[in-house]
Amino acid sequence: MADAPFPDAKMVIGWDVGGAHVKAARWQDGRLHEVRQWPCALWQGLSKLDAVLDDAFQHWPRARNAHHAVTMTGEMVDLFEHREQGVLRLASHLAERLGDGMRLFGVDENWITADGVGAHWQTLASANWSATARVVAALRHQAVLVDIGSSTTDIAPVASGQVLARGRDDAHRLHLGELVYQGVVRTPLCALAQRIGLQGRDYYVMNEWFATTADVYRLTGELDAEHDQHPAADGGEKDLPGSCRRLARMVGHDARDARLDAWIAFAQEWRARQLGLIAPALRAVIASAGLEPGAPLVGAGCGHFLVRELAELLGRPYVSFDRLVDATAPWDTWARVCAPAVSVAMLMARAHTDTAVLNQPAEISLEPPPCW
Repeated sequence: MADAPFPDAKMVIGWDVGGAHVKAARWQDGRLHEVRQWPCALWQGLSKLDAVLDDAFQHWPRARNAHHAVTMTGEMVDLFEHREQGVLRLASHLAERLGDGMRLFGVDENWITADGVGAHWQTLASANWSATARVVAALRHQAVLVDIGSSTTDIAPVASGQVLARGRDDAHRLHLGELVYQGVVRTPLCALAQRIGLQGRDYYVMNEWFATTADVYRLTGELDAEHDQHPAADGGEKDLPGSCRRLARMVGHDARDARLDAWIAFAQEWRARQLGLIAPALRAVIASAGLEPGAPLVGAGCGHFLVRELAELLGRPYVSFDRLVDATAPWDTWARVCAPAVSVAMLMARAHTDTAVLNQPAEISLEPPPCW
């Protein structure tokens, strides 16, 4: 790889700047060293992002002199009038904080400088899924990346080193089913069903933000508390009684109206409804890509446990993203949760292009180094 015009040629920080979280991965000397995630209510202002960056620089003092590989989805928040404004403002703000070592990842593997954002904003908007898919494509002959996060599900088939996803922006991906707005933390339950059963009786669901999927997966025991970083819908306790209380409200009940085992069974019903919304999109994307029956699902995100079940449902093998990138404890779990941040760090570290030639497609080697 040609020497990059950055102060520290060994350290790369990969950033995934979302609307609700900021994720960062430190890649150095050919391997992953650390991954972190911060809650960041970006819709409340750029000061929320500054607080995250301040904490990151305090934790990683050398990061000020590192390469910075950035991808984003935060341009979608209603702090900005439209997506273009969001990309431009985020890129400008990040350039001020991260310095000359920053490059932004475009959906078609373009590395863009802050000066080039205006002409390329559409390729930068919500391109984080593409970074993860390109790492998977480099390491598996055929596979389907399924990244189920706190708010969304990304589906991207890959084969022969190529990403087969047809969508290039959120609107097109939503149309194709490659993006499904279902996650395991922040999704309001009224987005999962309009009618649902509890103890043998069906109820219409209240279209209120009384509960989120975090309540469901707390009760099923599948949501890691470290990945549950935002307040509950009612601002109350994020424990079993609090989750029961919020689920009960969805159908006009109180938690005291049933035993804990009934509320856990109710949570399992919501879980089944969410799987039922993701599975058809996944099947359609796989069929469109024409993948072999043995192509595995690569699971990423804090909802990876649902990907494992989807793999069983479809009769396909399952591979966890952290296993692909050889992430070791204690960072294996976080590598899976923060896969786009890990991926942009890896892609920048492996870029075989003269970075003095700005705003050109980066040539990414498809031969994994030994540490992979």
